[in-house]
Amino acid sequence: MTLRTLTAPDTETLVTGRPPGKKRRQLRRTTESYGFLAPTLILLFILMVVPIVMVVGYSLQDSAILGPPPEFVGIQNYLTVLGDPGFWKATGNTIFFSVVSVAAHLVLGLGFAMMLNSRLLGAVTRTVFRALYVLPWLFTAAVIAVLWRMLLAPNGVINFLLNTNIEWLASPQLALGTVTFINIWAGYPFFMVSLLAGLQGIPQDLYEAATVDGATAWQRFWNVTVPQLRPIIISLVLLDLIWTSQQFALIWMTTGGGPIDVTEMLSTFTYKLAFAKYDFSLAATSAVLVLLMSMVLAVFYVRHQKVRD
Repeated sequence: MTLRTLTAPDTETLVTGRPPGKKRRQLRRTTESYGFLAPTLILLFILMVVPIVMVVGYSLQDSAILGPPPEFVGIQNYLTVLGDPGFWKATGNTIFFSVVSVAAHLVLGLGFAMMLNSRLLGAVTRTVFRALYVLPWLFTAAVIAVLWRMLLAPNGVINFLLNTNIEWLASPQLALGTVTFINIWAGYPFFMVSLLAGLQGIPQDLYEAATVDGATAWQRFWNVTVPQLRPIIISLVLLDLIWTSQQFALIWMTTGGGPIDVTEMLSTFTYKLAFAKYDFSLAATSAVLVLLMSMVLAVFYVRHQKVRD
């Protein structure tokens, strides 16, 4: 005895008395798919495509938005921005800030993840440490900035504990390293949580086989743990590079790009062009250059995801 699957008759079948052709059914399925995607595509077009096109247009004009009727100047704005020493200083600061932050995020995140995944810690101890280590990730950039400005003030807790009177955020020699440290503290939990999930997904059989073969703890880490985590590590590093290179709120609310442009980033450089100098054409040009740099990292990330899948 066989069971026949009962399906509701098609609307076209009810009207015409015959089922639709193969091409018609395929066209209808395609139309329905795009119909479901239409609201999202419309929002992406309005909120992303249109602003990007407008900014690119402003970057090719002179005196955009606030000036007289704008004139098309081609790549002149790009030559002006690329010839500005402030742009290259901001680029160097951004590279230092991003690379050091991401490297520290990876090292700290992996170290804490391995510690929390260790069987040497009890269940209660592990739970307490997880809550403490993930705490910085729960704060917004504004809270982090205010917290560390209070801690690093000349009469703050840090100087009290070190018995010093250092201007951590106002010193040209220390400001960039200080904001980088703050960003490291705020961002490592993202790596820790992601890598901890990856560690818990590694089969224990691999470690047992390596132990039987006489592998040391370092050899098990380098030949078992790292290869298993490599896809996650690459994805995290690329994502964090994109996010960190565009960090604005933390820098603006701690140093504002100062003192004397020591902590100037591409994000704050672009912001000042627009809302301090009111030169929206050059600000749009700087924003387009930042977008192009970010797209390079985004291309590597997408390619890695395709290879991983």
